[in-house]
Amino acid sequence: MSLGSVRTRILIGIGAWLLGTVAATGGSLLAVSRLGEGIADAPSRQLTAAMIKRDLASEAAESPAPVPSFAPSVSIGQAATPITRRRVQSSSTPSATPPASPQSSSGTVLSSGGGTVVAGCATEGAYLLSWSPQQGFEARNVVRGPAATAQVVFKSSQRTVTMTVSCTAGVPSAATQVTSWGGDD
Repeated sequence: MSLGSVRTRILIGIGAWLLGTVAATGGSLLAVSRLGEGIADAPSRQLTAAMIKRDLASEAAESPAPVPSFAPSVSIGQAATPITRRRVQSSSTPSATPPASPQSSSGTVLSSGGGTVVAGCATEGAYLLSWSPQQGFEARNVVRGPAATAQVVFKSSQRTVTMTVSCTAGVPSAATQVTSWGGDD
């Protein structure tokens, strides 16, 4: 065997090893990225006033039952006044006089640590026009109303914030219940 053929065999062996290493690394990275797509929850999306109006209009067109004619008049960038919040482990009661919230003839914006709702009052009771979870939360168990109380549960990996909306003299107000678990307070 000549010295040239030994070098050629060594170079071919090194080349094959490098090619195998690159293929294995690329395949592993592809597999890990595909696994990650199915594990994480779908991210929540932030709602804009235009999106809420469009969804309410399409829902009203599809709904055979009469629905109170509310349309949110929240402008982008409008600050919502947070309602009084208390940390409670098992139950809560609404505050006697909730702080003022932005209100119009079409709805009142009520905020909590888990998300924001736009609520209205009808003769049948409280009615949720829209709800939008804060980043890291998702909305669950929505009782839209109209009913004596409307409700939405905003849930994250560390806490659950339940907003219960009721009407007094035609003005919606919310009570919140916060349940925390884990190490984050």
